[in-house]
Amino acid sequence: MTDSSSMPEPPVPPRPAATVMLVRDGRAGVEVFLMERSHVGIFGGLHVFPGGKVDLADHAEGWAARACGPDDVGANRLLGVEAGGFGFWVACIRECFEEAGVLLATDESDEPVGFHSAEIRKRFGVWRDRLNAGEAGVFEEMCAGERLRLATDQLAYVSHWITPVDQPKRYDTRFFVARAPSEQEALHDGYETVESAWIRPEVALARFAAGKLNMISPTLKNLESIVSYATTEALIEAKRRVDPSTIPTILPRIVRSTSQPSDSNLFEELLEVVGYGGRLSEC
Repeated sequence: MTDSSSMPEPPVPPRPAATVMLVRDGRAGVEVFLMERSHVGIFGGLHVFPGGKVDLADHAEGWAARACGPDDVGANRLLGVEAGGFGFWVACIRECFEEAGVLLATDESDEPVGFHSAEIRKRFGVWRDRLNAGEAGVFEEMCAGERLRLATDQLAYVSHWITPVDQPKRYDTRFFVARAPSEQEALHDGYETVESAWIRPEVALARFAAGKLNMISPTLKNLESIVSYATTEALIEAKRRVDPSTIPTILPRIVRSTSQPSDSNLFEELLEVVGYGGRLSEC
C-alpha cells in the first residue's frame, strides 16, 4: 500500500459517481440493501450499495423535464456545483435499476412503478438486460417508451466522498438514500454483483467488526449514519432536514501508522474533511 501523504505523481482526476442506500421497513426496524461485488477489479469482493459512475448521457437536457424532483439549477445548488448536478440524480436511478433491479420512477398516472405481474417483470427484465449489456441510449428509450418519470424527489442527498489520491481509479461520489418501492424486488445483477440481501445497518456493522463482511469507509460511515431510525419515513425526513451546505466532502488518506516503527508496513486511514457543500478547500 502506498502512503498517499507523499505521492510523487499528480493524482488521477476523480470521475463523478452516484450511490443510493435503498431502505425499507423490516420487522425489526429499517433494513438496507447490500450487494457483494464479483471478485474482479479494485472493488472485487466488497459489500456495497447500488451505484456507479455518472455517464455523459445522464446529463442530457431532456432528463429534467422527465423527472419529479429538482431541476438542474436546484440540483446544482444542493450539491454546491456550478453545473451538471442533475446528472447525479439520473445516474443514481439508472445504476440502481441496472445493479439492483429497482426502478425509482413513476408511471403516466404518477404512481410508483410496480412490477406486479409476470408480463411486466419480464418486460422490464429485458430493459435491464439491455442496460447491463451496455447498449447505448437504452435507459432514455425505456423511459420514453414506458412513459416514465424519474422519481428524483424520492432521493435524499446524504454524503460526499472522494477516492484517496493514491488510487489508479478515483471517484467523486455523491451518496443518496431512498425508500424502495413496495411492488418491486431488489436483486443483484449476477454480473458486477453476485450476492445481495436486505440487512439492518446495525447487523451489517456487527458482521463487519466480526470479519464477515468486507466493506470500505464510505459504506461503513454511511451505514453508521442510518442506525437507530425506527422507520424509513423518520430516516428520510431527518436526512431531508439536513442543510446540504453543511455536508462535508471527505477525502480518505492512507498514511504510515505513527504508532509503529518507521520501517513498519502498517498503515492507517485518515478521513479528512476537504470542503463543505461540494466546495473543496483541497483535493
